[in-house]
Amino acid sequence: MDWRDLKLNRKHGGPVYLQLYRRYREAIESGKLSPGDRVPSVRSLASELNLARGTIETAYQMLVAEGYFVARGAAGTVVSPRLGTLSEPVHVKASSSGMHASARPPEMLGDDVPFRLGLPALDAFPRKTWARLAGRSLRTLETASMLAPDPAGYEPLRRAIAAYLGISRGIVCSHEQVFVTVGYRGALELVYRTLLQAGDLGWYEEPGYLFARQCLHQLGLRLMPVTVDSEGLNVDVGKRRADQARFVVVTPAHQSPMGMALSLPRRLQLLEWASHRQAWIIEDDYDSEFRYHGRPLPALKSLDREGRVLYTGTFSKVLFPGLRLAYLVVPASQVQEFRDIVEHMPGAGSIVPQAMVADFIEQGHFARHLRRMRSLYAERRAYVVDALQRTLGDRLYVEPQAGGIQVMAHLHGPFDDKHIAAQAQANGLAVQALSHWCTRKSLLSGLIMGFANFATPQAAQAAVGRLAELVVER
Repeated sequence: MDWRDLKLNRKHGGPVYLQLYRRYREAIESGKLSPGDRVPSVRSLASELNLARGTIETAYQMLVAEGYFVARGAAGTVVSPRLGTLSEPVHVKASSSGMHASARPPEMLGDDVPFRLGLPALDAFPRKTWARLAGRSLRTLETASMLAPDPAGYEPLRRAIAAYLGISRGIVCSHEQVFVTVGYRGALELVYRTLLQAGDLGWYEEPGYLFARQCLHQLGLRLMPVTVDSEGLNVDVGKRRADQARFVVVTPAHQSPMGMALSLPRRLQLLEWASHRQAWIIEDDYDSEFRYHGRPLPALKSLDREGRVLYTGTFSKVLFPGLRLAYLVVPASQVQEFRDIVEHMPGAGSIVPQAMVADFIEQGHFARHLRRMRSLYAERRAYVVDALQRTLGDRLYVEPQAGGIQVMAHLHGPFDDKHIAAQAQANGLAVQALSHWCTRKSLLSGLIMGFANFATPQAAQAAVGRLAELVVER
């Protein structure tokens, strides 16, 4: 495929990175690009299209994260060999809604597909307020910020994040410790460039967040899977398998994907190990705001007295994914080291959305939005759980979870979760298989499903009904 076939419209086609992402997706679906085909490097494509490298990187990161592309380091980036031949669709039986679909991977599904993970309730987002803040930000943005943006992020946003974390997560930090990044990947890359090096070994939850695992592998880091149980990450197992590890990635507030919280004894044990081994703890607090029983648990970072925890958060699951904004809180002792590195990185992206988020927080809209979403998500989770129990109660067990925007359902009997997920995706349901989130062959078999965009019990029941037709013994 020639780069001229991308046909980008810089005036009326929407964000260029999104256009580029869609063109590649269309090329793969139509067969113009085949599994295994190599695509241009970020540098060369940016030069050919006369675009900023950051624009190309954003599109490529989306394609890698969604499984279209596979980054192979010095060998370049290729179309994922696992996609199969998409130009010859295989038809499957109609769902209960009468819809026919060709067999295709989850990456080919539209944005409004039922059960999509990580997608907040877009219908409940305060769009009018956001639009008003957009106009204000453009009118009042300081010239200095527009000419020479701080690579660590827009200072009013960093101040707002620090204040918010102090109140909601128990994290005492200054705005100098906060670095705004382009998505969660940006935060991981900043940690890697500052504190780690290729080949370093780290613990990773088993099962654990698939995207972060892929990202860390692409950065050249080695991962040791460490099992989770009812108390979260099993620190004793980690110490037995790799006591010398340099880092650990953990989701203590709401383990991804199983849903349990890391117990206090385990938190203290993990902090003690990190202090003793001089290892780094990367705390992924990806959706701690959404807890439906009691107050959100304090962050692991709030217990850190030795400066070993690097705290990451994102606005993608709280506001909307298109923001591509995340943040990293580093120990006070490491601020200068991170400053030195971030000066040589692309930065946190456009100032305007950062200014809008800062205003959104400072004017109280953020806190009100979170309160509303907690109530709404508890209601919508109940829609899906009730529908699953009524329709598939004899075939699966829904893991009880105190928060989050996805449900985890274990399968009973001889079911292949990968096969069911593939069939569901082919029928327009963005269900994911639990076994895909494991690095080793596991006895765990289950389905992971987002629920935030089911506005009514009827919508949830209809989607679960379609899924039920596919949960059959093999």
